[in-house]
Amino acid sequence: MKQVFFFAIAFVFAAFSCTSQTSHDGYTDLDVAAFKAKIAEPGIVLLDMRTPEETAQGMIEGAGQLDYEAPSFEAEVAKLDKSKTYLLYCRSGRRSGEACTYMAKQGFKNLYNLKGGYLAWTGKN
Repeated sequence: MKQVFFFAIAFVFAAFSCTSQTSHDGYTDLDVAAFKAKIAEPGIVLLDMRTPEETAQGMIEGAGQLDYEAPSFEAEVAKLDKSKTYLLYCRSGRRSGEACTYMAKQGFKNLYNLKGGYLAWTGKN
């Protein structure tokens, strides 16, 4: 009986540790595979939160740029349609996660962050 209990606990732990999504307050982190699948959905808006210097080194195809560190960031977010689905990424996922948190507080409902950022996307992490 103890073995069955141990294996059940191990299975549950493994199932949750291999998930491709992590929910936060107002947004969801997605791993690369889940992010790619989400990009393929119609009507999404893909945004790169990195600086122009960083995006000059490469971007995910189809992404627009919205520099999280720019003084105009909040004003640019205010121009966005809150009813759309947004997929955000940056270099490592930190800034885009912070951008998702900010956007959620502004009333955006469909927010996704690339876990590990562009480094994960390119396999350089």
